[in-house]
Amino acid sequence: MSRVALVTGGSRGIGASISKALKADGFTVAATYAGNDEAAAAFTEETGIKTYKWNVADYDSSKAGIEQVEADLGPIDTVIANAGITRDAPFHKMTPEQWHQVIDTNLTGVFNTVHPIWPGMRERKFGRIVVISSINGQKGQFAQVNYAATKAGDLGIVKSLAQEGARAGITANAICPGYIATEMVMAVPEKVRDSIIAQIPAGRLGEPEEIARCVSFLVSEDAGFINGSTISANGAQFFV
Repeated sequence: MSRVALVTGGSRGIGASISKALKADGFTVAATYAGNDEAAAAFTEETGIKTYKWNVADYDSSKAGIEQVEADLGPIDTVIANAGITRDAPFHKMTPEQWHQVIDTNLTGVFNTVHPIWPGMRERKFGRIVVISSINGQKGQFAQVNYAATKAGDLGIVKSLAQEGARAGITANAICPGYIATEMVMAVPEKVRDSIIAQIPAGRLGEPEEIARCVSFLVSEDAGFINGSTISANGAQFFV
């Protein structure tokens, strides 16, 4: 029986590429989404991957959604915490609402996703957790105090989970993508996009499939000794 993988925010962008890659690797994949029913339906029709709608910022909704996935597909032993939002503003203009929306989704959302699954992983003595962080969680970014704080916090989560889960056969790692050619990035004006690319030594944007290949490795049996680590996939734009 194939392992079951849950990919939050898994029907669009980087998440969609991760979902497709894991399916190609032989996983049974469940992809979550927050609100775009049309995109989720199209994704399922294209890939055959089941989609589930819930808000990762809400613990009870996440727990109920996870229970439904496990009832449908079996125990989840691989989690890709990818769901995230931005609410950008310079700090002096940032509102408490903008702060809390991003914290609740990008940081608390990781807790809400992993926490209900953790006991089953410990009981079965196996688990793979990958959190999609960001280059901006490593270096910070103008007008993204909220986003950078969550993505830096995600790195602390995986380092701590790695220590707690190692003896139970659970690994927790992070990937920090740089600028990736998603719909969001490709929608910015060409001049802005060119200025971004000019900062990347590789001379190009990353592709979502390149992030998905990092995930495929980290969740594989071969990566069992890699735990609490961060892969920086940014075209040499930033080094830690």
